Amino acid sequence: MAHNPLGAWKVDAADWPREGSVEGKLRFLVRYAILAPSGHNTQPWLFRVRDGRLEVIADRLRALPVVDPHDRALVISCGAAVAMARATLRGLGHAGGVALLPEPGDPDVMARIGLGPERAPDAGDRSRCAAIVRRRTTRRKFADEPLPVGLAARIAAAAEAEGVEALLVTEPERKAAVAALVAEGDRAQFSDPAFRRELGTWVHPRRTGDGLSGAAFGMPDALSAVGGLVIRTFDMGGGIAAKDEEIATASPALLVIATKGDEPPDWLAAGMAHADILLEVTAAGWTAAYLNQPVEVERLRPLLRERAGCRGVPQLLLRIGRGPKIDPAARRPVEEVLVE
Repeated sequence: MAHNPLGAWKVDAADWPREGSVEGKLRFLVRYAILAPSGHNTQPWLFRVRDGRLEVIADRLRALPVVDPHDRALVISCGAAVAMARATLRGLGHAGGVALLPEPGDPDVMARIGLGPERAPDAGDRSRCAAIVRRRTTRRKFADEPLPVGLAARIAAAAEAEGVEALLVTEPERKAAVAALVAEGDRAQFSDPAFRRELGTWVHPRRTGDGLSGAAFGMPDALSAVGGLVIRTFDMGGGIAAKDEEIATASPALLVIATKGDEPPDWLAAGMAHADILLEVTAAGWTAAYLNQPVEVERLRPLLRERAGCRGVPQLLLRIGRGPKIDPAARRPVEEVLVE
C-alpha cells in the first residue's frame, strides 16, 4: 500500500495506548514528534526506543551544508521534535521527563524522553497537544489584526521555561527595519548558485514524503520538479526579496528567538521553546511562519539583533498572524524514522 504523505497529520489522541506497554506508548509519541517543523522540511531526525526511554537522534545525512553549515538549524529542528513529544505526553496525562544531550560521547543523541509520572493535564496542556496536528507554515499574507489578548504573555512564558529570549516586534518602524534584513538575506542567498542548488533539490512533489512542495511557491504540487529546476537555474532573489519584505512588514508581529550562547545546548533550547510557542500560536487560532534569512546569512545576524533590540544571539525569526487554511507539509512514515 502506497504511503500517504499527508496521512501522518490524522493521528488521533484517542488512539493513545493508555493501558499498553511503556514501549507502545513511546512508539506512539513518534507519530506526534514527526509533525515538528524543520528546515526545507528535511525532517532530520531518527527515534529509538531503549531502556524505557525514547531517544531523539540527529540524522546528519539530511543536513543542509550550504544554508546550515554548522547544523545549527538541524539541531533546532530536533529540539522541536523533542518538544512535540513532550507536549503530547503532557496533554495525554504524563509529566514527561527530558534529558538533553545525555551522551557526551555521542553528540547525535539529542535527547532521551521518559513518560514521567501520571498527572492530570490542565487546559493549556490539552490545547497545546491538540494544536500539534493543526500547526501549519505558510508563505501567504496574514490578516491585519492585533495579537489575541494573552498570547504575548503565553509566548514569553514558553520562552522563559527553556531559558531563551522571545522578542515580539510590533512597532511599524522596527518591523520595517527587520523586514529589510529579510530582503537583504533573500538577495544574498539567491545570488549564490550553491544555495539555489541545495534549495531546488528539496523542492519536489508531496508524494516523496519530505521537502517543499511547489504549492508553497504558488504552483501546483504536480509541477514541483519543474519548480525545483527553475530555482536551481535562475536567480529570483529580487522578486522573492520584494515579496518577503512586504509580507514581513504587513504581519501583525515578528518574533525573534534568541539565546545566551550559540552552541548545541542553546540550539536545542531554541528549538524546544519555539515549538511550544508554535503550539500556543496555533491554539489561539493563529499561524507562525519562518523568515530566517537574517539568521542564515551570518553577517546579518548582528544587524538583526540590533534592529530587533534583543539581548541574546538570534536563532530564529518568525512572523505571526492569522492566515488562510492550507494543506500540511508531507511527512515520511514512522517506519522510516524509528530505529530498531
